[in-house]
Amino acid sequence: MNRYPLWKYAIIVVALFVALLYALPNLFGEALAVQVSAAKVTVKVDAGTQDKVQAVLRADGIAFDQLGFDGSSVRARFADADTQLKAKDAIEHALNTDPTDPAYVVALNPMSNAPAWLTALGAKPMYLGLDLRGGVHFTLQVDMRAAITKRLDSMVSDIRTALRDKGVRYGSISRAGDSIEIHARDPAALEAARGVISDRLPDLQVLPAAAGEPRLVATFKPDRLKKVQDDAIKQNITTLHNRVNALGVAEPVIQQQGVERVVVELPGVQDPAKAKEILGRTATLEVRMVDQTAEGAAAIVGGPVPLSSEKFLDAQGRPVIVKKEVLVTGENLTDAQPGYDQDQKPSVNLSMDAKGGSVMRDVSRENIGKNMAIILFEKGKGQVISNATIRGELGTRFQISGAMTVGQANDLALLLKAGALAAPMEIIEERTIGPSLGADNIAKGFHSVMWGFAVICAFMCVYYMLFGAFSSLALAFNLLLLVAVLSMLQATLTLPGMAAMALALGMAIDSNVLINERVREELREGAAPQAAIHAGYERAWATILDSNVTTLIAGVALLVFGSGPIRGFAVVHVIGILTSMFSAVFCSRGLVNLWYGRQKRLKKVSIGTVWKPENGAANPKLEQSGNAR
Repeated sequence: MNRYPLWKYAIIVVALFVALLYALPNLFGEALAVQVSAAKVTVKVDAGTQDKVQAVLRADGIAFDQLGFDGSSVRARFADADTQLKAKDAIEHALNTDPTDPAYVVALNPMSNAPAWLTALGAKPMYLGLDLRGGVHFTLQVDMRAAITKRLDSMVSDIRTALRDKGVRYGSISRAGDSIEIHARDPAALEAARGVISDRLPDLQVLPAAAGEPRLVATFKPDRLKKVQDDAIKQNITTLHNRVNALGVAEPVIQQQGVERVVVELPGVQDPAKAKEILGRTATLEVRMVDQTAEGAAAIVGGPVPLSSEKFLDAQGRPVIVKKEVLVTGENLTDAQPGYDQDQKPSVNLSMDAKGGSVMRDVSRENIGKNMAIILFEKGKGQVISNATIRGELGTRFQISGAMTVGQANDLALLLKAGALAAPMEIIEERTIGPSLGADNIAKGFHSVMWGFAVICAFMCVYYMLFGAFSSLALAFNLLLLVAVLSMLQATLTLPGMAAMALALGMAIDSNVLINERVREELREGAAPQAAIHAGYERAWATILDSNVTTLIAGVALLVFGSGPIRGFAVVHVIGILTSMFSAVFCSRGLVNLWYGRQKRLKKVSIGTVWKPENGAANPKLEQSGNAR
C-alpha cells in the first residue's frame, strides 16, 4: 500500500543529483575579470587574441588566475580589483594602438568563480540583477520629433521617385513641419499626383490645400504616425541590445518606459564611462563606385587621391579608392540577413527600399564590369567590406560577400539592420550601484530565506515530529530544486525574486501541512496507521492541486502582464509552485514510504499529538497512532 516502486526512487535520486550539480555553481561567487571583445564587426576575436592578451599580461608581470576564450570574447580573471584595473590599462594600451579608433572593447566585468569542470558540464550560476550585483542604470529620452522628421524626409524622396516613375510632372516637393507639400502647375498634375501617392504610399493621407493654391499637402495617417513612433522605440531598443553585447553583460534590462523613454540596466558593469561609450556606438553603410581611372590606380600605390575620390582600407589593410558620390546609404536599407554566397562562403543579404533599389538598378545597368564598393562606417571611420565587380543588373536585393566568418556575417547583419538609432536619445538619468551595496542586498536576502527556512523546519519538527522532519527534508529539496532550475534557465535573480523564493517556501510547506493534517484526521477517525498514511496523501492531493493551480494562474498573470521587478517576482513564484508540487507530494511521500512502508504491522507513527473528539470514546487504534489523547 505505502511502497514506491524502484523507478520512482530512481527519479528522486536523479532529480536530487541534477539539482545539486546545477545549484552548486552559485556557491562559488564571482571573480573580477577583464573582457576583451570586438569593437567593430570587421575585427575578429579568436584564440590569437587570447595569445596576445596572455603575452601582454606576462610582459607586464600581471598575475592572472584564469584566461580563456569563450567563442566571442577573451576573459582574464584576477585576484583583486587593483590587479584587474592594472590589467585593463595594459591590455587596452597594447591592443588599441589608435585611441581615436579602438578595435577592441576592453571592459571590467565579473565572471563566475566556479571550477572549469562545472562550466564544461553547462552548470552556471544564476544571473544577478542590478540590485544584487551592482552596475549602472540609465534612463534615455527619445527625440520623437526627430524620428518623425527623419521619416518624412525619407517619404519626400519616395514621392519624388514614385512621381518620376509614373511620368507625373511636378514643380517641387518639400517638407514643411509635419507635412509634405507637393507643388504643380495645373490641377490635372495635382490630381495625378494624388492618385500616385494614394496607390504607392499608403502611410500618407493627402489633404486638400486652400482654394486656388496649386499644391497638395500630405501627412501621416494617425495610425501610421503612431506606428512610426512605436517603430522608433523598438528599433532603438534593438540597437541598444546589439551595442551592449560588446560589453558581455549578462541579461541586460532594456525596456520601454512610458511613450518616449527607454530604461537600460547593465548588471555587473564596473565602468559606467565605457558603458556610455558603447551605448553611443553606431554603424551604417554607403555604396559607392570604385575609382578605376588612371588617377585612382596611381593613388593606390601612393599617388595623390583625386579630388572627386577618397581612400579607404579594406579588411586586409589594402587601400581602395572610391568616388565621393554616395549612391545609397543605410537609410535605404530595409533588411539584412546572414547567408551564403554561390561558393558557400558567409555573406550578408541586403534588401533596399524603393528608392535604393531604383538607384542600384540604374547604376548597375550603366556600370556592368566595373567595381562597386560597400563601406561600413563606425564611429566616423570607414572601412571597405566589399569590393566586387558588377556582373549584372542589381535591384532591391543584393549580397555582400568576402573574407568574413559566419560569426562576422551574423554580427554585420545585426549591426546593419539596427546599427543606427531611429531617433536621437539623450541620457537624462544615470545611477551607479556599487558592488558593496549589491553584496549587502545579497546577504540580507540570503539571511531572510535561510532564517525563514530554519524557523519553518523547527516548527514542523516540533509540531509534526518525524513527519515534520520528512516535510523539512522535502522543503530543503524544493529549495535546492528551485535554485537549480533558475540556474539552468539562466534566469535573473533580483530582490523581488528572493522575496518570491521566501514565499515559495511557505507555500511549499503548506502542502505538507495539508497532508499531515489529513493523516491525523484519518487516525482520529480510527484508520490503521498504514491506511491513514495512504488516505492522507491521496485525499490531500486534490486540495493541494486546486490551491496551487489557482496561485499559479495569478503568477502567470503577473508574468504575462507585469514588467521589470514584477516579472522577476513572477518567474521565481511560478517555478517555485511547480517545484513545490513535486517535492512536497512526490518526494515527501517517498521518504515516508521508505521509513514506514516496509513495516508490515505498523502500530505507531510519529506525527505529533492526535486529538480525539471531546464527546468520543477512546479508540484503541488511536492509542497505536502516536500520542493520542
